[in-house]
Amino acid sequence: MYKKDIVDILSRHGVKPTANRILVLEALSLQERPLSLSELWERMDTLDKSSIFRTLVLFREHHLVHAIEDGSDSVRYEMCHSGHDDVDDDMHVHFFCTRCGKTYCLEDIHVPEVELPEGWRQESANYIVKGVCPDCGN
Repeated sequence: MYKKDIVDILSRHGVKPTANRILVLEALSLQERPLSLSELWERMDTLDKSSIFRTLVLFREHHLVHAIEDGSDSVRYEMCHSGHDDVDDDMHVHFFCTRCGKTYCLEDIHVPEVELPEGWRQESANYIVKGVCPDCGN
């Protein structure tokens, strides 16, 4: 993704495109799977963990990233693809490999709709399937 595209995405979501924010979103856009804060930090030698974390919190507030709790005691982050700054409507299933510890997006498999009792309102869903990925299963 080009820097101009990153700046456009940030602007559309109401986030001022600072140098750090551009770097974090660019790093996330290059990944094929959700990353933990530590994994993201390892890929970015120019920012400290606290700066990355603050940026991720801001991105979550503006629906730029999803936070995935996969049961590994670590939250993982991925870019939202919905393009909306007020809702995450691209919810999909994630797969956690119990052997390698990686979490994968299964973007073509949508989270099943849950019918909630009257008065309850869903804001997000975290649907994790656990098992062995193809790389570890061979």
